[in-house]
Amino acid sequence: MPKDNSIKSVLIIGSGPIIIGQACEFDYSGSQAARSLREEGIKVILINSNPATIMTDPMMADKVYLLPLTVESIEQILQENKIDAVLPTMGGQTALNLCKEAEELGIWEKYNCRLIGVDVDAINTAEDRDLFRKLMLKIGIKVAPSHVANSFLEGKEFAQEIGFPLVIRASFTLGGSGGGFVHNKEELDAALKHGLEASPIHEVLVEKAVLGWKEYELELLRDKNDNVVIICTVENLDPMGVHTGDSITVAPAMTLSDTAFQDMRNQAILMMRSLGNFAGGCNVQFALNPETEELIAVEINPRVSRSSALASKATGYPIAKIAAKLAIGYSLDELKNQITKTTSAYFEPALDYVIVKVPRWNFDKFKGANDTLGLQMKSVGEVMAIGRSFTEAIQKACQSLENEAIGLGYYGKSLMKSDEIVEYIKTPKWDRIFRIKDALMQGVTVKTIAQTTGIDRWFLYQIQNICNIEKQIAEYTLDTLPTDILKHAKKEGFSDLQISKILQGKCNEEQVYEKRKALGITRVYKMVDTCSAEFEAKTPYFYSTFEG
Repeated sequence: MPKDNSIKSVLIIGSGPIIIGQACEFDYSGSQAARSLREEGIKVILINSNPATIMTDPMMADKVYLLPLTVESIEQILQENKIDAVLPTMGGQTALNLCKEAEELGIWEKYNCRLIGVDVDAINTAEDRDLFRKLMLKIGIKVAPSHVANSFLEGKEFAQEIGFPLVIRASFTLGGSGGGFVHNKEELDAALKHGLEASPIHEVLVEKAVLGWKEYELELLRDKNDNVVIICTVENLDPMGVHTGDSITVAPAMTLSDTAFQDMRNQAILMMRSLGNFAGGCNVQFALNPETEELIAVEINPRVSRSSALASKATGYPIAKIAAKLAIGYSLDELKNQITKTTSAYFEPALDYVIVKVPRWNFDKFKGANDTLGLQMKSVGEVMAIGRSFTEAIQKACQSLENEAIGLGYYGKSLMKSDEIVEYIKTPKWDRIFRIKDALMQGVTVKTIAQTTGIDRWFLYQIQNICNIEKQIAEYTLDTLPTDILKHAKKEGFSDLQISKILQGKCNEEQVYEKRKALGITRVYKMVDTCSAEFEAKTPYFYSTFEG
């Protein structure tokens, strides 16, 4: 079925101020959606309280309202404009909560404006922890043992019943707000009070913590005909216990067996199809027991998310743009694939490269802030790197962090002793990846680090590979450095500055550059075409690498 021609005007709800825990990713989604709808000749009205966004540029929408994100503002806009539909799935949890509040007050019905992309039942099911848990059990998908509490005493009673460690998750919040881990009785009271206060409906889920399990996230699109595609499978380098927005993430998933991947894929599709009236982008999070490959569902978000912005850039598949078109009635097979311009959007990208996302923190600006990473997101942004291998991509990402890292390492800085580092990396902190590399350089075994951090050995062996190359380079001066070692280092993501710091004798970045240039070791540019050359890509972009 083609688009719904009764929709002539759409209200897009933005995500409000950029605060820690919800950076600018929703601006990306809102801007894409506005452009996508205007392509279809639909009038776009947009509300966002934050003027420092691209979506609030007068060029983006037909009418922009810089107003507080409240029901009063929504009513004012509906009085001043004839609006046929509202799209709440581009503004994060803020937009979903506002949409739900307006529905409960009868605002949409009063002004004959309907929700598109998602309905309130789907929002409630996904965001209300108790409804989500009941739905998962009904469709046969495992969840961690848990109980929903609407009062302090109720939460305390259940916590004592299932024992520690526990995780407290607040309903209807974004970025893990109000959530936290509880390891003992002393921490329980404060965590319960905090969670109940953070939830707009005064509700928390008290759940058995699956600390140390691996965490995965799938980005999906679904249309009104129940067609579902999986755009990207993202693996968290950090195990469960660190918010996915604070975790280093890798796409495609690196350490999943094929059986576990197929199981995860089938469960994600089943979860998405169980949401009822929903058409658009969605992300599903799973925890996987590394010993048994047992899967449990963590949550589902019936909207585009921080991760879907990342997945769009990682795959070249414009999730928000397609999600907006699905919301106005198109099906996936009717839409043109934005990359090939010939095949349909009903396809799944295939990646022949590796994407690594590393979050950025500003703890130095917030004196006294607790820099331990947990359930509540603390990063203020992120960098994304593309490479031919994980080692190349992680090194490129670290070079982009603007924190003096010149690859995976701080050169010339004092190091802790190996036993101190092992103790230090037990707790997830912003610099744990750098300290893991320090530990490996000092001879701490992969087995010890894996047991201490819960990070999969595959990632640690990759970092060990970086350490081995570094030790090789350190045996030479610039003049004696063999061509094959220099070429191998460049392929593994070592920057010229990084190599100059490692080499014996004094040399600088420029001299390393001149040497490799003279040897013909130069960048090549590979294309991100997302269908691995199966079809010709019309809108490619490129990344640099030193592979031939």
